[in-house]
Amino acid sequence: MAAEYTIIGLQNEIVEELTIELSEDTDFNATVLGIKVKNAIREIRRRRNYPADYTEEDIAKDLTLNYYDVIEKLALIEYNQVGAEGQSEHTEDDIRRSWISKDELLSGVHAFVTVL
Repeated sequence: MAAEYTIIGLQNEIVEELTIELSEDTDFNATVLGIKVKNAIREIRRRRNYPADYTEEDIAKDLTLNYYDVIEKLALIEYNQVGAEGQSEHTEDDIRRSWISKDELLSGVHAFVTVL
């Protein structure tokens, strides 16, 4: 029996994994995390520009098998930047943080191309 791929299943799996990873954070917000995961999935879908004949299951399968880690990283970066949106780095006292750019993270995400 072949595996069934769904966008909701992908979203729930990533939220579950990141919840475990972030659970010790005293400021953890599951609602915000869910939004960031959903937005990361939307961003990859938009960049992939799937052909009209792709079904939702085809899209979910592609996202799961080829972009799971990118979606997870993007959601985590976006979650950790809440309150610092638009910043590429932040320094406070002796602590300096810098974030990978969204474009750099998504550089391996390529759109489908139709040859005429």
